[in-house]
Order: sequence, then C-alpha cells, then structure tokens
Amino acid sequence: MNLEVHNWNLCVGDVQIDAVTGSSVFLIGDNDEMKLSSFFDTPPEAFTIGTVVPLAPQG
Repeated sequence: MNLEVHNWNLCVGDVQIDAVTGSSVFLIGDNDEMKLSSFFDTPPEAFTIGTVVPLAPQG
C-alpha cells in the first residue's frame, strides 16, 4: 500500500500520550519511508483443527 499525506504548515504545540498499545505509531515530523510489520503469536494449542460447526442455519 502506498500512502502519501501532505500536512502543509502543520504546527504541533503540545502532546500528551496517556497510553500506548501493542500496535502504535506516533510520528511528528518528516519521514521518507516507514516499514510496518506484524506477527501472530497465538500458541499452537489455541488453534481449533477439525470441523467447525456453523452458528446459523444454512438457507
């Protein structure tokens, strides 16, 4: 995905951050390139392998 944003004449006076989550980006200023990545860290025993029962009738 290519995203291009122009914030001409952006002026930041004060910033207060109360919390940070696992997938946060906080950036003020110039940035030529940003590479984001993620991974799925669920343990193998949490996966359900086999037939999945539908929750609603097929119709």
